Amino acid sequence: QVQLVESGGGSVQAGGSLRLSCGASGRTLDRYVVGWFRQAPGKEREFVAAMSWIGSQTYYSDSVKGRFTISGDNARTSVYLQMNMLKPEDTAVYYCAAKTGVITVLSSPYDYWGQGAQVTVSS
Repeated sequence: QVQLVESGGGSVQAGGSLRLSCGASGRTLDRYVVGWFRQAPGKEREFVAAMSWIGSQTYYSDSVKGRFTISGDNARTSVYLQMNMLKPEDTAVYYCAAKTGVITVLSSPYDYWGQGAQVTVSS
């Protein structure tokens, strides 16, 4: 069982930055793929980014590539999502999630989910 806790959401003006954190309680994440998803009101949950310590792999959606960076800490207990050049369309609840195996952009294979963090970007 993996318990994920997110922090770092908030409100920012367009062009600003925020950093989300996703921590694992009591265990390391080095055996897991950790992904970030987001869900805006009235829309389906969508993939944002994912990483795996195995092979040091990262993957981004086209909508955030070049603006967002996913990374992990040296202890391999936390994963971060650095969000720069934020746009109003980035407004959503952001979720971190974990799974074993390979990186996938689909949400259903992820077994463990955090509680979500609200990110609001005003124009």
